[in-house]
Amino acid sequence: MILEAELIRVVELLQLPFMQRALMGSVLTGLMGGLLGSFTILRQLSFFSDALGHSALLGISIGLLLGLNPSWVLLPFSVLFALVVTYFLERTQLWTDALLNIVYSSSLAVGIILLSFRDEYQGGIGNILFGDVLAVQTADLLFSAMLLAVCAGFIGLTLRSQIFFTLHEPMAIARGVNVSAQRTAFIVLLSLVVGISIQAIGVLLISAFVVIPACAARLLSRRFTHYILISAGLGALGAVMGMLLSALFDLPSGPSIVAVQMGIFLLAALMSKARILAS
Repeated sequence: MILEAELIRVVELLQLPFMQRALMGSVLTGLMGGLLGSFTILRQLSFFSDALGHSALLGISIGLLLGLNPSWVLLPFSVLFALVVTYFLERTQLWTDALLNIVYSSSLAVGIILLSFRDEYQGGIGNILFGDVLAVQTADLLFSAMLLAVCAGFIGLTLRSQIFFTLHEPMAIARGVNVSAQRTAFIVLLSLVVGISIQAIGVLLISAFVVIPACAARLLSRRFTHYILISAGLGALGAVMGMLLSALFDLPSGPSIVAVQMGIFLLAALMSKARILAS
């Protein structure tokens, strides 16, 4: 009876417009996060996505201080920030993890300081840090759908080059791949995906949202193409299940989604271990 009541409640929730938007938003952001995450972890950019997420708070703060819609400021700020960080990574002799640590810590600190000047917004700091997928609007869905199409098109059209670049950069260069252009294009797409996913996942958890499905897919797949598809699928599955969990029990959406993704990862680890023992 309890299960039946919960199922009825889920059906009733899914009839509400804001829940339908949240469901579609979860699918779109989950697919994008898993798709780009599959390359992110193999290129050892996990910490880079974390720095992007933390810098988003600074972009939101600047938008609020200027009296603008934070969403309008966040995406161009994320792209510009990612390109600047990439430039410093390529031009300085500092260790990558050290530079990224400086970047994300300082941007988070400055962002919080700027938010302190907007007293009326402090009640919404939890939504910025941990996300609120139920606040997704139709315009967000349209942009997410277009961005997913661009990401899928970019990966599909350059798949061979992307694989070479990911697995063996010198070989990619030897085969004539424009590595610099490929890297820049990927970083721009990653920054846009992180920026658009902030609303649902939150600043503090966006890196896990990108990384966990890809890590789970890595445990389940042997072929690169299968790995990409499984990563995207697990990203969408975890996002939808987390969103439903969030709505049913009135939990913050970002932590709910990441917790479900972590459960999927643990299940994938058990399945991988069982497959090894059986072979």
